[in-house]
Amino acid sequence: MGSTEDLDYPQIIVQYSNGFLISKVMFTACELGVFDLLLESGKPLSSDAIAAHLGASTIGMRRLLDACVGLKLLAVEMTQGGALYRNTEISNVYLTKSSPKSQYHIMMYYSNTVYLCWQYLADAVREGRNQYEKAFGVSSKDPFGAMYRSDEEMLKFMAGQNSVWSICGRDVLVAFDLSPFTQIYDLGGGGGALAQECVSLYPNSTVTIYDLPKVVRVAKEQFVSPEEHQIAFHEGDFFNDSIPEAELYILSKILHDWDDDKCIQLLTKVYKACKPGGGVLLVESLLNEDKSGPVETQLYSMNMLVQTEGKERTAAEYSKLLEAAGFGVIQVKRTGKLYDAVLGRK
Repeated sequence: MGSTEDLDYPQIIVQYSNGFLISKVMFTACELGVFDLLLESGKPLSSDAIAAHLGASTIGMRRLLDACVGLKLLAVEMTQGGALYRNTEISNVYLTKSSPKSQYHIMMYYSNTVYLCWQYLADAVREGRNQYEKAFGVSSKDPFGAMYRSDEEMLKFMAGQNSVWSICGRDVLVAFDLSPFTQIYDLGGGGGALAQECVSLYPNSTVTIYDLPKVVRVAKEQFVSPEEHQIAFHEGDFFNDSIPEAELYILSKILHDWDDDKCIQLLTKVYKACKPGGGVLLVESLLNEDKSGPVETQLYSMNMLVQTEGKERTAAEYSKLLEAAGFGVIQVKRTGKLYDAVLGRK
């Protein structure tokens, strides 16, 4: 066994310790509108010009811009007049509000909501429950009541989820051939981005978004045009209300919010409502069977601890839940991206 001198402890510790600093730099540049301004300008700008446009201090903006250069979110060009900053391809595609693949909204949700909960991670580990009460002064017994504690927070969450599906939706929807299913219910479909991707990929299908009345209201007002005739809505609480008959049910990032008993309760309702030959598509980030990774999924599971009643699971654990609800043939597809797909058939 090698000595401790063989291990580069300082580099590892510094890298991990700086993780929250790195993300906050990116979140702050998004929030202040740095990437949007540089895209709109169509040319590189000085730190003084950026600070003036965005109403920020010159000293603070210069340091923020230089940090973004170090993170490869911005590029800098040295001229006789001084440093000029421009977006990189990554920031143009993912960090500007106007991009079809923009992650701006999920960044703001993490910065303003998730970060506040994570301040109490040690308490979450000690207590084994979410930290909404400490973070926001609302009951921890109703996670989605806490997440949707105001229209502003609900809109932020829905927009954030839509931005995720703008880059991940296609991967999970083509993991299996879903063309045989023409009547689809998207349980907890929120802002409708996954439903929109589904009808685009499978033009013979119709997708009904089943969600809480206030979520449906915002989805109709903000995200899904009335002209999208292949997408319909069903208002209700799928834990407490009936689930209509359909050929396929999509549960995207739903089961990871709940404990095993509640997952089986929901899946059993889905199984009873499902047409013979139909199925359920679970979209989740899968842990390795020995739970050794992926690290992103391990971190998501920590987030489930501070924000919900659930956890991330292995493919075998999801299969076990499906079997307990009555589903038979179960297939698993790892996409190699953030989210994977599990299909159970009736």
